Amino acid sequence: MQARIFQRPKNAMQSGKALTDQWILEFPATEPQRPDPLMGWAGSGDTRPQVQLTFPSKEAALAYARKHRIDAVVHEPPPRRLKLQAYADNFR
Repeated sequence: MQARIFQRPKNAMQSGKALTDQWILEFPATEPQRPDPLMGWAGSGDTRPQVQLTFPSKEAALAYARKHRIDAVVHEPPPRRLKLQAYADNFR
């Protein structure tokens, strides 16, 4: 099984950073989604993409993957760049 370990990104619609310290282990889809003939909703018989496991640290996620023999790829978050700007800069 292939899995992906990543850190939850900050919500772009809000300024808060809640839950961004969690690491997530998720599985990719193994079969494509297809439309349901009756309702037209997209779906598949693969339930693994619905599973998301959260961990407090990257090491805990890697330890879980090793324990359960899951081939995991870690995606490091990009470094945060802060643009510090003073209110007075609006009037220059």
